[in-house]
Amino acid sequence: MRGFRPVEFIKEVVSELQKAVWPSRDETIRLTWVVVVVAALVGFVLGFFDFSLSRTLTKYIILP
Repeated sequence: MRGFRPVEFIKEVVSELQKAVWPSRDETIRLTWVVVVVAALVGFVLGFFDFSLSRTLTKYIILP
């Protein structure tokens, strides 16, 4: 078993990164907006359910 060789490791990392297919600028911007919009929608939905559940529990269970 060979030991860890940092220089060889860095060379292999650089080689693999050069093989990668990177997205275009437009594709990156578009997909970033998709992530932001989906995260906001999920946040609103979770916030709505949290608010609704806390109001329901307070009204009917915690303070009858």
